[in-house]
Amino acid sequence: MAQIEHDEVTEVVCLESELQDGQMKEVEVDHQKILLVRNEGQFSAVGALCTHYGAPLIKGALMGNRVRCPWHGACFNTKTGDIEEFPGLDSLPTYKVKVENGKVHVTRDKKNLTKRVKEMSCRAPGVCHTIILIGGGAASLQCAETLRQNGYQGQIIMVTKDELLPIDKTKLSKAMNIESEKILLRSSDFLKQHGIEVWTEKEVVSLNTEENTVSFQDGTTQHYNQLLIATGARARLLQCPGAEMENVKFLQSYKDAAEIYQMSVGNRVVIVGTSFIGMEAAAFLSDKAASVVVVGKSDVPYQFSLGPDIGKMTMKMLEEKNVRFYMNNGVSEIQGGNGKVQQVILQNGDVLPADIVIVGIGVIPNSDFLEGSMVEVDSKNGITVDKFMRTNIPDVFAAGDVASFPLSIHADKRVNIGHWQLAQTHGRVAALNMLKKQVELQSVPFFWTVLLGKSIRYTGYGEGYTDIIFKGSVDERKFLAFYIKGDEVIAAASMNFDPAVSRVAEIMATGKKITKLEAELEDLGWLQLP
Repeated sequence: MAQIEHDEVTEVVCLESELQDGQMKEVEVDHQKILLVRNEGQFSAVGALCTHYGAPLIKGALMGNRVRCPWHGACFNTKTGDIEEFPGLDSLPTYKVKVENGKVHVTRDKKNLTKRVKEMSCRAPGVCHTIILIGGGAASLQCAETLRQNGYQGQIIMVTKDELLPIDKTKLSKAMNIESEKILLRSSDFLKQHGIEVWTEKEVVSLNTEENTVSFQDGTTQHYNQLLIATGARARLLQCPGAEMENVKFLQSYKDAAEIYQMSVGNRVVIVGTSFIGMEAAAFLSDKAASVVVVGKSDVPYQFSLGPDIGKMTMKMLEEKNVRFYMNNGVSEIQGGNGKVQQVILQNGDVLPADIVIVGIGVIPNSDFLEGSMVEVDSKNGITVDKFMRTNIPDVFAAGDVASFPLSIHADKRVNIGHWQLAQTHGRVAALNMLKKQVELQSVPFFWTVLLGKSIRYTGYGEGYTDIIFKGSVDERKFLAFYIKGDEVIAAASMNFDPAVSRVAEIMATGKKITKLEAELEDLGWLQLP
């Protein structure tokens, strides 16, 4: 029976004996779903849905006081509701729990929402301190919000070449016709309220670390006390005659996505490259374009990242939707008239009629503007940072796709990984270290891609794997793959096998090694899947 007091509702949700330590249960109080968790004899209750895309956390992985989302790997503290690993910006609401006479009572506020924004400070008059964030992506936004969540009261300026405020870029290749309002990560009102200035359509051309100034293309300069470089990466250009034609497109911004969508509907599309972007674009356009052709250099897509079996399966999925593949091939020339593409000539002489060419052949970190500055950049254009996201220059930090950083699960080997989740983590770690809270980067990479409504999830760092052990069936599109190097699992991928990859990520996050022997076992009891 529900008890209603003021604006609160309390209900008995279960018996104390129904939940053992380390277990969770989805319950309802006044038609609101709530996640009830028991750990070390204590009950706690938080929102039941991930704040990123609303996944049911009951299907996720619980370890100690932390639940990891089954879809994209976000983690929440089950006692405080705070978000501890990304993607997503918001924390979970928390609820009062009381155990009486063997019954568990949960109380919720009548106006309680599914998300909770952490308390944030804003700019205070008289505080003369400026932090500039170069780049308008996930890393900069997370950095700005973390600064405000931790009491920073100086000026925060986010500078972006883009026309839009920070958006959810992961949606651009999965839903090119989406409205920009629907993918804004935060509204302009929210940013204003918390004193986060965003300067759009403003490009940084140089940096003077001796005078602490940033110079812009429009001739203006801005002084900073601390700086975050989170300029992301740009698409690698196609090197062949005709590559400069106007309907040879790269998917980098909201504008690009909208233009590609308009140019592709009812037309002949050629996609160069079997990257995650290229494959997602092929899947999305498969039922909208007159024809979709993919050109790739390897035998199958994802051959080196996910392996030949998964590559073959994804190829088959798209072929079933009439996408054609020209593999072990490349483009020798793009031909057309009046600056517009008409056909693509492949290296083997095949001619593909085309109204638009979409190029997805990798990216290059955006660090060219640092030429002449003292900031250290590696041979692949990545900005070198330590585990506190600091560059070699005091008070200059870097984060996201532009950073070359030490990966803790890979013996601190320097890597450059373009994942959305890592960009957010970098931004958070940079902010905390700007505020002198010595926090090290210790994140397990988590990535996902979506093809025709089916998701492939991936965690770890698989470079240099020597073997793949499969559970389930790749042909039936329900599998878990363990990537092995030596006698250790270094990464995992899955389709229709949740929450296996989230469980693997949580085990890796504790620092525990997963052995090849464990991966080979028939019984995956150690993975504690439901």
